[in-house]
Amino acid sequence: MAAPDPLQLAATVRNACVRAALDGYEQAQIAGLCQEGAWECAVDAMRKLDLKTLLQDPATAALPQQHD
Repeated sequence: MAAPDPLQLAATVRNACVRAALDGYEQAQIAGLCQEGAWECAVDAMRKLDLKTLLQDPATAALPQQHD
């Protein structure tokens, strides 16, 4: 099995962080939190990313998530 491309791995992690932050922020706003509270939720969502799962299936993490 070939070693993963470092740039692809970095892009996968970045995409997962962005998705987690957007989702965390959106959910916090829906729950009625202020912007500061929503930002804290966005950061917390990035901290809670399961990196083991992300690295096991990087193709799924690289997919953009659709927002309605």
